Amino acid sequence: MVVGVPADLVIAKGTCFPVFAYEVAQAIDLDAAERRLLAGAERQTIKHKRRAPAYFEYEPAPLRVARQAEEHALASYRTSPGVELVLYDFGAVSVSYAIPLAGSLASAAGLASELWGNERLLADSRGHVERLLQDLGDAAVRPRIADFVEDYSIFLVEAFTDTCDAAALWTEYAPQVAQILRAEPRTLSQQEIGDATGSRLSFGPDDATFIDTDAALVFDPEGDDVRAVLEFANTQLLEMRFLDQQLDKALDRVYESLLRRPERPWAVGSYGAELRRIARLQLD
Repeated sequence: MVVGVPADLVIAKGTCFPVFAYEVAQAIDLDAAERRLLAGAERQTIKHKRRAPAYFEYEPAPLRVARQAEEHALASYRTSPGVELVLYDFGAVSVSYAIPLAGSLASAAGLASELWGNERLLADSRGHVERLLQDLGDAAVRPRIADFVEDYSIFLVEAFTDTCDAAALWTEYAPQVAQILRAEPRTLSQQEIGDATGSRLSFGPDDATFIDTDAALVFDPEGDDVRAVLEFANTQLLEMRFLDQQLDKALDRVYESLLRRPERPWAVGSYGAELRRIARLQLD
């Protein structure tokens, strides 16, 4: 056991943020959206509480909207009565809920398991996006909600009940951290634990960020910037999936057209519309 580290690590203050990213339009005019939404809307920026490169900032800054929402019971936790929607100019919206965290890491792992593939939050988040699109009107260019969503859970721990060095999270408490990241309440193998906790970052001895496929755990009293970047990265992953899907569909249509007219393979002009569509997707 690491000297000075408590036998049972308990979260004193923290928040879990389940986020759901949607592709909703070809583009969003953020200035027009801000005028339409007015109350509860503000531009989101990275606060730079620590030194960071100059390019580490949004351009243009996304629009963050806070709205009232019903509470949802999840394991032994409840969501706060509200949601945040972050609008990006490239046509995506990220919906995030806030779940106050307190208790053991094991209970947080139970919450992670409850969040994995949660249909209630998925349906509720889509409802918020649908209502948002109605409010946006023509500020959303060619609005259409894509048929898939990218979800992610961010566990932000500001403090534990006892003093804990960040290094203890990837040594003594690595099994519990891995259970949160993998949304698995059962004990994991050493191989799985090492794989889950392998992607980690740390600025100093009192902070650590673990990033995995479906969840992240951030131990940092000033972790809002990290949370914002993770939410943005999840939205970018959605964009890549969406563009990949659109490109696959366009290529399939071109192949079908070629098969229907094999006697004139050199007649490129007849496929002009599809080729132009592929070119646009390549530019995106």
